[in-house]
Amino acid sequence: MFILASQSPRRREILERFFRDFKVVPSNADESVTAENPHEKAVEVARKKAWEVYNRTEGTVLGADTIVVLENKALGKPKNEEEAEKMLKLLSGKVHEVITGYCIIHEGKEITGFEVTKVKFRELSEEEIKWYVSTGEPLDKAGAYAIQGKAAIFIEWVHGDFYNVVGLPIKVVLELKKLGFPLK
Repeated sequence: MFILASQSPRRREILERFFRDFKVVPSNADESVTAENPHEKAVEVARKKAWEVYNRTEGTVLGADTIVVLENKALGKPKNEEEAEKMLKLLSGKVHEVITGYCIIHEGKEITGFEVTKVKFRELSEEEIKWYVSTGEPLDKAGAYAIQGKAAIFIEWVHGDFYNVVGLPIKVVLELKKLGFPLK
């Protein structure tokens, strides 16, 4: 059994598709970072989450962090509906990157990496943005959208790992399988 160091229901759902046995232990790690590069930021936060949980539990621990990047600017989780609307206006008609950093700690050793997926939004109308924000769905998501939810209608194309955009790249599933955790 391994431990997911995350409160993300999306990460849990992805792992539940492939594994029978794992626990969820949310991390209390400080998520402030020193790295400036978004790829390094995502891995740094994932490492902090994984080590914080590893140091208070036993077993293999997986930490992950997802960042949405548009024109070299990270878009975190919106603080309110107004901020969500602004983010969606920025993403409208543009290509952005979704970066997920991960850290697996197994027997005291780290396996770290990241995945980058490019996503293109179609042009969004003011009405569509207001409707989507009114659903509440974007308020706890990096970049203010859930590709697997209602925001699917905004997507023109995806290049790369779809699951990465949801919150956990498939390469993490393969790493856990390599470490001996059986797929269901």
